[in-house]
Amino acid sequence: MQRRSRVFVGRLAGTEVFDPIGDKVGKVHDVVVLFRLVGAPLAVGLVIEVTGRKRVFLPLSRVTSIANGQVITTGLVNIRKFAQRSTETLALSEILDRRVSFKDGSGDATVIDLSIEEQRRADWRVSEVYVKTDKNGPHGGESLIVGVGDLNGLATGKEGQAATALLARVATLKPADVADVIRDLPGERRMAVASGLNDERLAEVLSELGDDERVEIMSDLDIERAADVLDVMQPDDAADLVADLPANHAALLLERMDPEEADDVRRLLTYDERTAGGLMTTEPIILSPEATVAQALASARRKDVTPALAATVFVARPPLETPTGRFIGVVHLQRALREPPSTLVGRIVDSDLEPLLPEDTIGTVARRLATYNLTALPVVDESRLLLGAVSIDDVLDHLLPDDWRTSPDDESDMRVGESNA
Repeated sequence: MQRRSRVFVGRLAGTEVFDPIGDKVGKVHDVVVLFRLVGAPLAVGLVIEVTGRKRVFLPLSRVTSIANGQVITTGLVNIRKFAQRSTETLALSEILDRRVSFKDGSGDATVIDLSIEEQRRADWRVSEVYVKTDKNGPHGGESLIVGVGDLNGLATGKEGQAATALLARVATLKPADVADVIRDLPGERRMAVASGLNDERLAEVLSELGDDERVEIMSDLDIERAADVLDVMQPDDAADLVADLPANHAALLLERMDPEEADDVRRLLTYDERTAGGLMTTEPIILSPEATVAQALASARRKDVTPALAATVFVARPPLETPTGRFIGVVHLQRALREPPSTLVGRIVDSDLEPLLPEDTIGTVARRLATYNLTALPVVDESRLLLGAVSIDDVLDHLLPDDWRTSPDDESDMRVGESNA
């Protein structure tokens, strides 16, 4: 590597990491920085995301090149999950958007990016900071590159740190990937990102988080905002979340929710969570037998319908809001695709599928789904009124270990190297 290499850390996010023979190891998630009492902060390593979205530590001493949009390593990567130490700061997650002030008293600014520079082999230091000055300050809203020694507050920042950079990073990610980013953030940064997401996006992300993280976020949100987020969640996910909240807080949220949405959640809360009633959503695709295939396909294309639920249309007599009129059967999406758009769904309905009862156990649900190779099953009451549907994704959530979201998929292809430096 050439001496005096300089890299802006904001450009490192998502950069692919390769071993010496060109095999991809992972991609850069963050940069680990150590602040010292004297001297420039040290950049000691990269947090890289490897197989199964697991994040591990790669010391910069194991990096041979950072150039041309890629990072080259010696090939040694520690397979142990990265655990941030109290002395470590994550540049992308914690420093960007940090509020700082100029040591000469010429005003305040916000950190937009910072550069790390190799002083000598494997000795990387934070050298310069790219800041946006306050509009009402002496610099009049200018963007400046200044030396790290010219600023106060870089190590600790000020209250009210925004999350602009983090929100930009997660804007195009899937909800599960956003949840991974949020999960690893300190509490204040986690709330800053959560607060910056719109209601629909936050609802999707909360559904992908573990119980502790989503309860923490919902408890810290303004009560009106929290109720709005619950309104746009799938009823089964909202019920799971409400069930984990303290009773008085849960009751207050239910009072602030849209009455119809709150009624669905209250109904789901009456069932044991490991039964068909506790697992079901009250908002699958439901049509009358007089609806057409064209209407069925249009319903399946709705953004708020999950892929697992979109594969099945549930046919019932009016009313079509759960609990519906008498359940008739289902129309499988694959069958509907083979029919003319004008065909009535009542003519192609599968009435042989045995529905679930609310008290059926999760084991019964899983076996039924597996036996008939289905992604969703109807749930009816004793009068055969449709109450909702259980989808395979909700069953898997309850059958997998509690920590499945944070466990790696596969560690077999990673080579053992060294631990956190």
